[in-house]
Amino acid sequence: TKCELHKYRKNAVPGEGNIENGIMIIGEAPGYNEDLKGRPFVGKAGKLLDKLIEGIGLKREDFFITNVVKCRPPGNRKPKEEEIEICCSLYLDKQIELIKPKVIVCLGNVSSVYIFKKFGLKFTSMNKEHGKVYSISSLEIKTKIISTYHPAAVLRNASLMPLVKSDWEKIKEAIG
Repeated sequence: TKCELHKYRKNAVPGEGNIENGIMIIGEAPGYNEDLKGRPFVGKAGKLLDKLIEGIGLKREDFFITNVVKCRPPGNRKPKEEEIEICCSLYLDKQIELIKPKVIVCLGNVSSVYIFKKFGLKFTSMNKEHGKVYSISSLEIKTKIISTYHPAAVLRNASLMPLVKSDWEKIKEAIG
């Protein structure tokens, strides 16, 4: 209840999945279906995400899946900067600290902008950054960061699918 988004939600969606493998997928915010079920990526975009994961020979259960903000913004709008700042400083940053992911997959611009900034990288645009692997090493964490288009963007623009499939092959390589 630290930011205004809690007023509009049915359920908070903190994230779910495997914390032992050290692989995080971070999206933008819960949507309608996620808000109803309290689980990340369970709507149409989630079904596409599952197919992309299966396409590299893994399962959804191999990842910890979460979002930048944990409550659905009204009307599925983009989260505001202050909402992102509050939610990430309280929850996402703590999840990253506890999981110590060896790979972070950023789905879409909102996630990419936040994670790049957090780790001292400059995010220019998804067109330029998707599929690139950045290795980060500090006293706190050693991780690889990869951005790709959000599955919802692919659902709106099917011409992105070849790029996204190629990105997921790079994600597979980064996971090892």
